[in-house]
Amino acid sequence: MSEPTDNGKAEKVHNLTDAIRRVRTAEAERSDVVVEMRDAERARLELLADELKEVFADVPADNESFLFTIAEGLPPRLWIDMTAFVAMGRDRRTYRFLKDTRLGRTVILETHDIVAMADCVTNYVAERIIERERAIEGDWLVKRVMREAAPPKKSARQIIAAATTTLPGKRNLGWVVAAFLGGILIGLVALLAWAWVRVG
Repeated sequence: MSEPTDNGKAEKVHNLTDAIRRVRTAEAERSDVVVEMRDAERARLELLADELKEVFADVPADNESFLFTIAEGLPPRLWIDMTAFVAMGRDRRTYRFLKDTRLGRTVILETHDIVAMADCVTNYVAERIIERERAIEGDWLVKRVMREAAPPKKSARQIIAAATTTLPGKRNLGWVVAAFLGGILIGLVALLAWAWVRVG
């Protein structure tokens, strides 16, 4: 909208209300697109979770390392465990199986095929279960080896019996030392007596 001025030139009149309306409309359209994209990604992840439902159900109940949940947010993610998740690629159609490691984020598999992704996640879950079993068995073996390597604990009766059996040996050792010292003393006396006789 413009109005003519005294010098004949048109002057622009800006309407703030119209501008706010335009910005709000554009934001609403963008947010609708974002919501639609998020909903589409979540729907695809739910399809994958449905494909893996039996795998999730077969995991032993005492194994609490798996999450198997779809987290809200941008982008939505299907968490398998604390470090591995499936998210959708930029095209919103590609499944990406990612794992966070000490060296950074690793792509395990990227595919359009939901069955291939389900197979890959199933193999990952199986590997993690086997790793956990090996770790538990390793801990058990270490404890067993330490138990076998440690000297057996003795009862009070065994300790007393062992002490009484070693006492005579100590007495014998005392007699040996006394006899040795007595021999030295007798030898010294004999030497002095011989010297006395010889000098005198």
